[in-house]
Amino acid sequence: MNKDFCLLDEPWLLVRFADGRVEELGLLEVFARSGEIVALADTAPPNLVAHYRLLLAITHRALSEAFGRWREKDRARWFREGLPQAEIRGYLETWRERFWLFHPEQPFMQVAALATAEETRDKYKPWTQIALASASGNAPMVFDHACDLTPTAIRPALALATLLGFLQFTPGGLVKSLRDSDKAGALANTAAVLPLGENLAQTLCLALHPAPRNDAEPDLPTWERESPSIAALRGEPLLATGPNDRYTRLSRAVLLRREADGNVRWLHYAAGLALGEDPNAPDPMASFRAGSNGLVRLTFSEGRALWRDLPALVPHAGAGSQAAAVVQNAIGLHGNLAHFEPVHQPLLVAGLASDQAKLLRWRLERISLPSALLLEPDKALYLRGRLELAETLFLELRRLASGMLAETLPDPASKDTRARARSLVDAGPLAASYFAAAERALPELLDGIGAGALDEAESLWRGVLHRSAEAAWQQVLAGLGYSSRALRADARYWPRFRGLLKAQLAISDDPTIDVDKEAMS
Repeated sequence: MNKDFCLLDEPWLLVRFADGRVEELGLLEVFARSGEIVALADTAPPNLVAHYRLLLAITHRALSEAFGRWREKDRARWFREGLPQAEIRGYLETWRERFWLFHPEQPFMQVAALATAEETRDKYKPWTQIALASASGNAPMVFDHACDLTPTAIRPALALATLLGFLQFTPGGLVKSLRDSDKAGALANTAAVLPLGENLAQTLCLALHPAPRNDAEPDLPTWERESPSIAALRGEPLLATGPNDRYTRLSRAVLLRREADGNVRWLHYAAGLALGEDPNAPDPMASFRAGSNGLVRLTFSEGRALWRDLPALVPHAGAGSQAAAVVQNAIGLHGNLAHFEPVHQPLLVAGLASDQAKLLRWRLERISLPSALLLEPDKALYLRGRLELAETLFLELRRLASGMLAETLPDPASKDTRARARSLVDAGPLAASYFAAAERALPELLDGIGAGALDEAESLWRGVLHRSAEAAWQQVLAGLGYSSRALRADARYWPRFRGLLKAQLAISDDPTIDVDKEAMS
């Protein structure tokens, strides 16, 4: 294999400019134009997150080499004035030899030893093995008709973009090469969080992890390490030395095979450098919410809107959640911006949900939060209370709806009947109608809390939840039909429904009338 396709010069990274143009650029140009680039533009959420992590690792190492232990006021200056271009370019040029996609000894983010190792040299996988959106093996995808025996060829730029996303989000499971199974990538089953700035340079400054301590173990990215040996790939899981290691860990060993025309159709594939998890050092982009046995990683659940887990994205929201470290990094920067303080802080939340080795869904959302919610603990706790009110009301609403539906079925007192009724309610429109109606008022609620207008925000939210509950209840009633059993069930449960609204929301039958000011405080 000869050297070819240098990431510093070859266009491969999709970026978006302010006028909407999307272009592919090499790394040198990406950093040189980071003040013009609005955001990265890959449409696959795993790839997009992985590309940001790559740029963060490069930025951190370049600044560490140039300035040692920089301070927060330095990061604030780079946020205002732009990244230090000479230092970043100098770092990339120093490591140019490690940024060739095709290289006989050090191919970028790959393992050259797979080409000669007895276990892997004669074994080829289609490139779709590393494509989370493609059919591969016994994991078919809707609308994808790829065949492992005759894969189509793809450009090196696409192969690289896909590889980076795969290494970060691959689920754990069987590998059957060098090891029977392997651990998951750093962001498997995670909704990764990233604070966004007005341009790429600001985004990198916001999410940049702290400068290394003088006595800390070196936190090196993959390209500053020697290419892994086969013995290393067979080794035990290793804890990450820090974010740079996590952002670039070779969670699987891959070696792209270049075709005569320069494209990629096949690759070598094996177990990688397994990542051990330290509960005291979670991934910087992972947020945590309350689970049945403690905190669990925030992921994308079927039918659950992300805004319902907003407390997990906001620091200081209480013991039942933990915001991602990158959000804490952004808060540290906000505290040093003085008169440059933005009113809102956008957050990108993107990733892929999986169940063991089964890929379920991927999603990308952008949420804009008032900066005050990130900086002021009292307001974060207040937001948590409002969202908990919405969840509590929904659970009680679901309980009533299940009981009412059970009354329309044979043997309504039976445990099995009530379980069936709950299943029917969960499969019906109750949750979607209730939370969709409430979500429309969420921006106004956030702005009210951010501005300190708590009384107005409280009155707004309770009125919105009242109307959302009524709309959802009407959806349930429409599904009951007009049989005598349905009409009797409606008559029995209507007073209970009205009582629930009064008890939970402390407002009268007219949702615009506030009857309990003290309960709203």
